Amino acid sequence: MKNLIIYCFFSLVLINCSSKKQQESVVKPKPNIILFLVDDMGWQDTSVPFWDKKTPFNERYQTPNMERLAREGMKFTQAYATPVCSPTRVSLMTGMNAARHRVTNWTLHKDALQRAEQNHKELEFPRWNVNGISPNAGLELAVHADALPLLLKKTGYFTIHAGKAHFGAIGTPAENPGAIGFDVNIAGHAAGGPGSYLGKNNFSAKWRGGSDVWDIPGLEKYHGKDVFLSEALTLEAKTAMDSAVNSDNPFFLYMSHYAVHSPLEKDDRFYQKYADMGLDEKEAIYAALVEGMDKSLGDIMNYLEERNVADNTIILFMSDNGGLSAHGRGGKAHTHNKPLSSGKGSIHEGGIREPMIVKWPGMVKPNSSNDNYLIIEDFFPTILEMAGTTKYETAQHIDGKSFVPLLFNNKDGQTNERPLFWHFPNHWGPKGPGIGAFSAVRLGDWKLIYYHLDENFELFNIPNDIGETQNLVKDHPEKVKELSMILTKYLRNVDAQFPVHKLSGKTVAFPESVVKVL
Repeated sequence: MKNLIIYCFFSLVLINCSSKKQQESVVKPKPNIILFLVDDMGWQDTSVPFWDKKTPFNERYQTPNMERLAREGMKFTQAYATPVCSPTRVSLMTGMNAARHRVTNWTLHKDALQRAEQNHKELEFPRWNVNGISPNAGLELAVHADALPLLLKKTGYFTIHAGKAHFGAIGTPAENPGAIGFDVNIAGHAAGGPGSYLGKNNFSAKWRGGSDVWDIPGLEKYHGKDVFLSEALTLEAKTAMDSAVNSDNPFFLYMSHYAVHSPLEKDDRFYQKYADMGLDEKEAIYAALVEGMDKSLGDIMNYLEERNVADNTIILFMSDNGGLSAHGRGGKAHTHNKPLSSGKGSIHEGGIREPMIVKWPGMVKPNSSNDNYLIIEDFFPTILEMAGTTKYETAQHIDGKSFVPLLFNNKDGQTNERPLFWHFPNHWGPKGPGIGAFSAVRLGDWKLIYYHLDENFELFNIPNDIGETQNLVKDHPEKVKELSMILTKYLRNVDAQFPVHKLSGKTVAFPESVVKVL
């Protein structure tokens, strides 16, 4: 009997050890990751409220699939990008702040400053990295970096690019997304906007007398057909995902829509109901663009469910800058992102605060919200951490901080001690609130903006004044001094570029130097 008891005991031990080894040998599959990036979408261009109350714009736009994603994930109410597209996209792909990577304006032609910068009457702008990202060292006026898709590819991901690229100028390697690590490139090239949204126009700018540099490549099968660009990109993205799912490979889909960038063209699937609301033609067209983008999101979410991979797929939704408002829209300029001030091109909240949602099944609490702030370069280390990659080497310094901890704890105030930085020593073109060459810092509730042209400041308490209506520089001189020192230290540390005053020949001063003489 004693021997039998001893035998049973050791048998149970062996069974338990074997079971434990079997469990340890089962490797959890890497999650699929979809980064759904919208072009020029404002914080209010959705039926999902990202403020503490619904606004008239939330009532205007119909985005049921964003609502669905928000129910299944976490909203971020203070997600920031840069005011224009290329700086955001380079920060996203490299993890670097724009002041460091120096792709501080939108790119197109190799080695060339934008025409608006060349003709500025008062400022001479620096030779910023007009050629964008370079996967190789040695390309002048470009930032050499190991891009996000390359690192994911090295860890076994099938990497898919669909839509707008805008990573490198014409004639440089990164005008083709394949050069920075994408296995598949669908319709991405050097240009930052579509020639046309209509298959009937062959997605070409010829219909509006535009240059062929805007013509979208790789979608010839849809030429002459009644198909909208957002739909064509979605269909091609689903086909690309099929190849990964059928091979049991994890995939990274960078679903980078051209929508809702100009030109404004009617999406007949959605236009009429907005016209029937009484919106003017431009605003009805814009609202239809938004809803067409939202349909794409829903189609992709449906696809994941149909292929039984939804439970192992992370979706991150984001925009690259604020909604266009300075020109090209119906109604009064600079009002299309209310309650936020201004829009695309501006350092005011309307130009940089974005609608952001993250769904991570089994990890992120559904229907939750997070008021902590973050910035676009944070996506780089976050996505790598989501993919299980925390140790990696890159050619570039990484400024971004992973926001994975914020996904598991949405308690307010976690990021209040971290300064966020923006730097735009450039000229975008239109005029308006917060538009112009600037440097800025957000720390806690406070945001300091330093304008290069007149070397003056704006200071706002963002929670108390989300519309940035009260400049508090005179009321809080010590806060101006504190933040100007923090901003100056950072700009010096990254060797940030500054314009030169044409009249005096002097370089724009660091903000700390200006504060000392106020």
